[in-house]
Amino acid sequence: MRIRPAQPDDAAAVVALRAIVHPYLVRGVESTRKMIAEPPPVEGWIAFVAEVDGQVVGWTSAEPNTSTSVEGFGDVSTLHVHPEHRRRGIGTALLTAATDHLRPLGVRRVRATATPDSLPFAHRHGFTPSREVRYSALDLTPPPALPEPPPGVRLRPIAEMDPNLLYEADVASAVDEPGDVPVDAVSFESWRYDVWDNIGLDKTASTAAEVDGEVAAFSLVKRDGERMWSDYTCSIPAYRGRGLARLAKTAALHRAAEAGVRIAYTSNDESNAPMLAINARLGYRPVASQWTCLADLT
Repeated sequence: MRIRPAQPDDAAAVVALRAIVHPYLVRGVESTRKMIAEPPPVEGWIAFVAEVDGQVVGWTSAEPNTSTSVEGFGDVSTLHVHPEHRRRGIGTALLTAATDHLRPLGVRRVRATATPDSLPFAHRHGFTPSREVRYSALDLTPPPALPEPPPGVRLRPIAEMDPNLLYEADVASAVDEPGDVPVDAVSFESWRYDVWDNIGLDKTASTAAEVDGEVAAFSLVKRDGERMWSDYTCSIPAYRGRGLARLAKTAALHRAAEAGVRIAYTSNDESNAPMLAINARLGYRPVASQWTCLADLT
């Protein structure tokens, strides 16, 4: 077994591994390659792979979390090991590499995610389950009908929009997003990297609902071939309760399906009742769950 920093040429193997362990996650080879080659604009981001006989059998990434005002908070993301190579210390080695990387950067509390059957592993390493996240899928054959916006509302593909306006709407909507820490410190640079400049972002399918020229709601589509991820759907507080988030998401799903997407995936915190209700009305079905887990680094 060998633990090492990920390299761009690992992208295809990393995506193949993720498809085995987490088939409901969507990130393509080129998007993964770019993430490794041109890391997020966060000081200290790193990804590790585990190799056995020259083959990638494990992955995780780690970074200080700069999207929150909570100091000393970091993330160990998407740690997973090929089922045929588990219980051999690979997960522990990946976690150790990630936390050893984060400590010198001032991270004192760390978040990771675990599937229900991985919770014993998390407990053994000092993590406490915090929040349940539901993963859901929607078959887009046939796609939902393209909705007719109500008077005064305009549906626009985000390709036509100023990214600064979308960023401002994103920041405004995320303040009360359920989570372990508030998402209240997202810089435009980080948002542009994660969202606007993401290779997988389909700016034609991603849709915003405008009211009087202001972005009131939007739904983002990140795509890999016939699969897509509903990256974020929201409405800003002043426009909530008018069905605009569902309107934008339905339009985005319709446009994605017209462009060849056949299945859509998404995730939601189990306490996010409004978004879960929207997805239920659209026909999403649960396919998996994970828990966010928290631990103090000593």
